[in-house]
This record gives sequence, structure tokens and C-alpha cells, in this order.
Amino acid sequence: MSTASPDCSAFRSMHSAISVKNISKYYGALQALDDVSLTIEPGEFFGLLGPNGAGKTTLISILAGLVKADKGHAAILGSDVQSAFREARRMLGVVPQELVFDPFFTVRETLRFQSGYFGIRHNDAWIDEIMANLDLTSKADSNMRALSGGMKRRVLVAQALVHRPPVIILDEPTAGVDVELRQSLWQFISRLNQDGHTIVLTTHYLEEAEALCQRIAMLKQGKIVALDTTANLLTRYGSNKKDGDGKTDLEEVFVNIMSGDIR
Repeated sequence: MSTASPDCSAFRSMHSAISVKNISKYYGALQALDDVSLTIEPGEFFGLLGPNGAGKTTLISILAGLVKADKGHAAILGSDVQSAFREARRMLGVVPQELVFDPFFTVRETLRFQSGYFGIRHNDAWIDEIMANLDLTSKADSNMRALSGGMKRRVLVAQALVHRPPVIILDEPTAGVDVELRQSLWQFISRLNQDGHTIVLTTHYLEEAEALCQRIAMLKQGKIVALDTTANLLTRYGSNKKDGDGKTDLEEVFVNIMSGDIR
């Protein structure tokens, strides 16, 4: 399957996939993000990790144009998420953490409506391809409310892909998904990344992030406390504790960084 959007290669040498510069966000007296800056290059598989309340979903909401930052700027492939919202949103697909769906539509109708939100008509061939790769074909005419939680989450992934975005953000996409569904989902997402799509992942399954992500940023209380390649994080922040293979794992690194127990 060729899943890459033409934008994936067109912008590769021109702009960062995601650019975040000095972003801060307050909710009343609570500072959700504190001067966050990071750059994600086209084609990266990037991990955004942190405990609950660290600011991950707030940052994603800012990138998606759903929340306005109080300070700083963010752009998707060179398009500012506020001043060039339409262009930025067309180049971004977001899989939300929550299971949000319309109970009155079938899977196919849901994906057709999602295509229409981006002004795309006659998109059935691509919809069929997405459903086939997410094992949704047999459920195409099933009502959304009749699907299992894992199948609903697959539909959310499909909705994020119907407009062929070069940048895809996955906010805990495997929460509540069984092992078989998780494996097939990651095979598909990895293929998208190999085809040139930029993937940003948030997850509490740290073994997924360790296996998939080339670079990782860790957020704590709205600040980036670590940002490096996965290999460098494992080397730099690991302790003497080893896993069964004699290697430091990302869970240990995460705990060390979040607790401040770092070298």
C-alpha cells in the first residue's frame, strides 16, 4: 500500500513537521505549559511522554487549533496553527484519547462525513484502503454504537487519515485495546511512517514508545525535562538496574527522570 501523501515529500526539505516555540498556556492560576519549545522533523516517529497532567493533551490541542496558547507560536509544516489555521489543520491528523463518535452513523458514513469536513468528495477508494488496513472492512456497514471499544478506536485512526495528512498525532491510541489489535495497529502506523508520514505518539505503554520512537520528549508539570534520541535517553538516564536482557528499559528511565533521580 502506498499511504504517503504528496505533502510528505514536498515539505521535507522546506519546513519542520512541527515547530513549537516558547509555548505557554494558563487555565486560570494553573500553568499547563511553561515555555515549551521543540522541533520535530518530517518523517520522524516522535514520542511525547509524561504523567497525567503534564501538559501533553494541552500541547496537542494547541497544535490542532483547539486551544489558543497564551504565549509563543506553533506551526505544522510551516503553517502557523493560528494565523494559517486551515492550511495547518489540513496537514494534521489527530487521533484523540477519548472515544468520540456519532452513534447514528455506520463506519463508512462516519469516514465519508470526515472527508467532507476537509472538502473531499468521492473518497471511497481511499476509505476502502484505510478500512482494509485497519481490519474494518467487515464492519463498514455496522453502526458505530455496535462496535467494541477497540474497533471504535480503529475508526478514530481511520478518521484521522481520510484527508491524507503528512503529520499524524496519536494521543494514547492503544488505551483499552487488546494485544492483537495493538499489534496490527502498530504495523499499520509503522508502515505510514516508513512511507514518509511524521508520527507523534503519546502513550503510557512505555515499551511501545521504546520500540517505535526515534526521539522522545518528556513533559513534567508543563515543562520539557528531557529531549533526546531514545538510545541516548536509555544510556544517559539509566541506572544500574537492568532488565532480563541486561539492558536499561524506558520505564526505568522515565521513573528516574520524573523523580529527579538522574545522573
